[in-house]
Amino acid sequence: MPDVLDPAPYDALLLLSFGGPEGPDDVVPFLENVTRGRGIPRERLKEVGQHYFLFGGVSPINAQNRTLLDALRKDFAEHGLDLPVYWGNRNWAPYLTDTLREMVADGRRRILVFATSAYASYSGCRQYRENLADALAALEAEGLQLPKVDKLRHYFNHPGFVEPMIEGVLESLADLPEDVRDGAHLAFSTHSVPGTAADTSGPVEQHGDGGAYVRQHLDVARLIADAVRERTGVDHPWRLVYQSRSGAPHIPWLEPDICDHLEQLHGEGVPAVVMAPIGFVSDHMEVLYDLDTEAKAKAEELGLPVRRSATVGADPRFAAAVRDLVTERAAAERGRPVTPCALGALGASHDVCPVGCCPARAPKPAVAGADSPYA
Repeated sequence: MPDVLDPAPYDALLLLSFGGPEGPDDVVPFLENVTRGRGIPRERLKEVGQHYFLFGGVSPINAQNRTLLDALRKDFAEHGLDLPVYWGNRNWAPYLTDTLREMVADGRRRILVFATSAYASYSGCRQYRENLADALAALEAEGLQLPKVDKLRHYFNHPGFVEPMIEGVLESLADLPEDVRDGAHLAFSTHSVPGTAADTSGPVEQHGDGGAYVRQHLDVARLIADAVRERTGVDHPWRLVYQSRSGAPHIPWLEPDICDHLEQLHGEGVPAVVMAPIGFVSDHMEVLYDLDTEAKAKAEELGLPVRRSATVGADPRFAAAVRDLVTERAAAERGRPVTPCALGALGASHDVCPVGCCPARAPKPAVAGADSPYA
């Protein structure tokens, strides 16, 4: 087997995701998992759950993760990468702790983690690392032998993540009426987070003014916009916008909101908009509701033609990118020279999160970092 496809020292990959309800009876218990410790009344959770009830109480994220899991296993097998792939969730079955317990029972001792979040942020990276620490602590309390767990680097600028999004925007532009196509603006959308969380995202030296979270999204948006211009000959104006705000009104979150942005563009006479959800790996609930339902309803109210481009989902190029990240990290762990694959101005992200990277709201142990309690 070629050395480039050698996963050693790793003996398993864990696909780690958010999780979601798979029926009406799951919605409130799922939201209780998501909001545990915040003291939110059950009746309020029922109100919040209306988004899920509109879709039969089913989030598409678990089905999408099953599809991605199949795509990863297929890609690995076709390319001779002998590495079993498991799946665990933060907030719903299959739960992370249960999956790690299964991996230990199967004899896995060096585990790589691929999280379905491409960017640096507390909720997109550090919180997953805290969840991993909690799961390992639970296994330790059971007297189990703990595996060593590492997390793959952020992949926001990997070609296998960016190229499918470029094609998605091109396809959405082509689907617009010809008379508004060239004048269309691009709205690159991601999850809004509190301004303080954005400012402290990434390593300490990148903190301030939106931190790594905003800079990484802007770099991806610029990559896509530049590629669209090169392939169409049309320079489409663009902006990074936000969606899915969930915090208290008095706490500043990243803006502008996608619906406010559509109103502004309509007021300026912009003839059409392509909404590109670059902050999301798959078409889960926040894409289906906040963009496909809420934002499209706002556009229809305004009489503004809009299209929503696809997320990467289980695109074969994305599966190949995960394979590349695995073999890259494995080679680095073996002490081999590695040239990480990355587009744009920011370069490849770090392998090991430094101290102070995306700090927690309250100090908690986290794995796969320089301050991990599990070496």
